[in-house]
Amino acid sequence: MAKPSSSSVRVLPWLLSFLRPYRWRVLGAMLFLLIGSLAWLALGQGVRMMVDEGFLADNAARLNQIIGMILGLTAVSAAAVFCRFYLMTWLGEKVSNDIRQLVYQRLLHQSRDFFAKLRTGEVISRFTADSTLLQTVVGSSLSMALRSSVTLLGGLVMMGFTSWKLTLLVLLAVPLVLVPVGVLGRKVRQLARTSQDKVGALGAYVDETLHEIHTVQSYGHEPVDQRQFDGLLSEVLAAASGRIKYRAMLISGVMLLSIGAIVGVTWVGAHDVMAGRVSAGELSAFMFYAVMVAGAAATISEVIGDIQRAVGATERLMELALTPVTIVDVATPQTLPTPVRGALALRQVDFAYDVGEPVLRQLNININAGERVALVGPSGAGKSTLFQLLQRFYTPTAGAIELDGVDIRQLPINLLRAQFALVPQESVIFAGSVLDNVRYGRPDASDAEVIAACKAAYADEFINELTDGYHAYLGERGVRLSGGQKQRISIARAILADRPLLLLDEATSALDAVSEVKVKQALDKLMVGRTTLVIAHRLATVLNADRILVLDQGQLVASGRHQELLQSSELYRQFAALQLLSETSELPA
Repeated sequence: MAKPSSSSVRVLPWLLSFLRPYRWRVLGAMLFLLIGSLAWLALGQGVRMMVDEGFLADNAARLNQIIGMILGLTAVSAAAVFCRFYLMTWLGEKVSNDIRQLVYQRLLHQSRDFFAKLRTGEVISRFTADSTLLQTVVGSSLSMALRSSVTLLGGLVMMGFTSWKLTLLVLLAVPLVLVPVGVLGRKVRQLARTSQDKVGALGAYVDETLHEIHTVQSYGHEPVDQRQFDGLLSEVLAAASGRIKYRAMLISGVMLLSIGAIVGVTWVGAHDVMAGRVSAGELSAFMFYAVMVAGAAATISEVIGDIQRAVGATERLMELALTPVTIVDVATPQTLPTPVRGALALRQVDFAYDVGEPVLRQLNININAGERVALVGPSGAGKSTLFQLLQRFYTPTAGAIELDGVDIRQLPINLLRAQFALVPQESVIFAGSVLDNVRYGRPDASDAEVIAACKAAYADEFINELTDGYHAYLGERGVRLSGGQKQRISIARAILADRPLLLLDEATSALDAVSEVKVKQALDKLMVGRTTLVIAHRLATVLNADRILVLDQGQLVASGRHQELLQSSELYRQFAALQLLSETSELPA
């Protein structure tokens, strides 16, 4: 997967593109930020007036006026802080949600090849942890950094008006403060990205082991997995420790240099007061601004670590959001004839997952509308790959696939896939009710239609035995169901979808003998008038097929009915003897 440039020059415009629709809220937040900062800066002049015109002048009435003014400025500042905080926090939530929406939309349309190269747990880590960090930074840390930047610049300006001599001395110290920000800040950002990658790897490992917990426990692999998990935790801690160390050095270094500069300038200012060159009120105001500037610098140095982490998080999200979708609709798509007949044709089809390693080679197959075709062959022959090409999860590297005479690359992807009902060998059950799972292929179906499909798949009996029947929660990945029950739910889903082409990856393989007979009867009814392709591993499947296609090393090596192939194909005879003979004591004569 191509990675975007690590430069924040690219990250910032990408983030700004999400803020652009909310420009008025952004401007409002900036306005209130400016009002709040100016109110705080005005307090410095209140301090000067309080010392010179109140305390030293021994004028109680004037002191009361000045205190009232200071309270008024504080109220204005507090109101501005409320508005700024609300707007910035809302923006953080909204931008985070918009990014999640974009990333999820892009993920839903990515090819199978994309997910084959990136672990699901890693994707989830980026999708959740990274977007949450970005939300915090946009809604809080960025606001603090902007406010502190305005305060720092405004404080320096007010310091200049108060005493240009002392301000020059402060400015001499500024480069010293910027050194750790520049040097250590870059290191914090690099380590933040490394730390987030380690957390992503940890999440991927947890997702994998918990997903396959049955296998883990069956093989007593818990101690090994625990050791590997502990090792990944150590890597996460090591990466985080490095980031924390450099961030702590950054914060402490900025504070040390800032406070040191203020102390030095205060020493010079005290001598100026004693010499009568500045008043006590002016020095007090200068010190007020100096403390504000130092505090702003310290805040910037503190949140800059969060901002650097956010840059790393944004880069990881950008990798997901900006990775191009390889399977896309053509600019001017065609449509299918009505009604769809379901005739398929493969013309000189070649395909390879990796360059130089062909999976299918020069495949020429014609499948008539309504024909039942069984695909047989050794593992790696290309049977499952052919299913995925038909639904255009991959695109042939050469040749073409036609549906009712139309090249499937010229069809809208959603239209093409809407013609296929799939029953995979490993049934997919979602964490929802029976109704939700069966209705997955046809969301607008009524409860009555769902129940009818389940009855046709002979699933109604065991469903009614569940505590809540059709409303029963099936658990994550259908953990509450047996393999055969999952398969019947999957078959009911295909029956309800009612599509012109069926793809059956040995759909009865997980059923017991009684259920298998019932489901085969349901499938026989379902296949009437529909084009059906079956990846076959069992004798009963191929005996009922109109035609059997024998694949070997990505090539079609034989075609015909069972009896014909027994006479004409050595590979089929071997396959029948080894894999199909278990269902019968002898091959038909």
